[in-house]
Amino acid sequence: MAHENNGFKIDPWSSSNIDDDDIEKLVKEFGIERMDENIRQKVLQNRFIRRKIIFGHRSLNDVFKAIESKNPWAVMSGIKPSGSFHLGTLTTALEIVEFQRMGAKAYYCIADIESWEDNGISYEEAEQDAVDNLADILALGLDTTPKRTYIWRQSREPIVKDVCFKVGRLVTQNMLNAIYGEKPFGLYLAALIQVGDIVLPQVMDGPQPTIVPVGIDQDPHLRLTRDLTERYYKSFFKPGATYHRLLPGLDGSDKMSKRNPNSYFTFNEPLESIEKKLKGAFTGGRRNKKEQQELGGEPQKCMIYKILMYHFEPDDKKLAEEFEGCIKGELLCGEHKKTCIERVLNFIKEHQEKKEKLIEKARNMLDVQ
Repeated sequence: MAHENNGFKIDPWSSSNIDDDDIEKLVKEFGIERMDENIRQKVLQNRFIRRKIIFGHRSLNDVFKAIESKNPWAVMSGIKPSGSFHLGTLTTALEIVEFQRMGAKAYYCIADIESWEDNGISYEEAEQDAVDNLADILALGLDTTPKRTYIWRQSREPIVKDVCFKVGRLVTQNMLNAIYGEKPFGLYLAALIQVGDIVLPQVMDGPQPTIVPVGIDQDPHLRLTRDLTERYYKSFFKPGATYHRLLPGLDGSDKMSKRNPNSYFTFNEPLESIEKKLKGAFTGGRRNKKEQQELGGEPQKCMIYKILMYHFEPDDKKLAEEFEGCIKGELLCGEHKKTCIERVLNFIKEHQEKKEKLIEKARNMLDVQ
């Protein structure tokens, strides 16, 4: 099976929830570097780093050297077109936009080969989700100027397939078993295609630092790619990564899951459905108002606070005031939920309006009829 650590699996396709203690052990075991205060001071404009949502990295210092030397660097990520945008995919998408604003060229992959191998979704069936997903990230602010962005579908990109075959001669069954566990062979092929995705910026545009924003459950892909890059593409930079904390389910469950519709909401849902889910979200409140005022709340456990911190409260000062108010028992859960619902619904409504105007552009960019 995939790598295990104290009872949970590190599996890019089906990881169980990974808490702070687990993260600490994995950071040490796999040599992930911690984000320290020195790094945060360099990139205060990146709120995911500033707010410690991104907790670790690989080779981020290569990016800083490129910035200082005014050399090119890249951010690479993508999406599996198997459904609508939701809170989890929003994190990675906004990280891509943040890094692009810092000066990176963005390379964005539509992982339709992986959606076939993992979910049984044909390339044709995946097209409409791909268009929808791309329109989402365009609405979030991705700059699509050709010099700033390159977007591809795995099934139509010869570079990633070529890389898969080239590096495949260095890969053994034992090696894949050690990284991923016992899997259908198609998923191993999808992993090698992802190696192609991650090195594509350097194959296409020459050696340059490349950063890949991921949750820690995706680290097996990075370890495989870094190893194969070092052995096959000797002049390339070893691809780097940033690692963000995964959001638990809105309802307090371990993770957001399609099997549990109350654990998340998509960006295509009716506003009434989103509002209902937020009203039922798990909070860090006490049993009643009196106890809340006496003991204070626990915002570190609260999904309302967490989604505001990740996505829906841009003002650090206001976020800190809400945290403090909850701790002191001055901010009650009902009041906080009401404020959160208003912010989220305003964001989603505005996003849906922007996105609607970008659907045709996304369709043209992906050459979908």
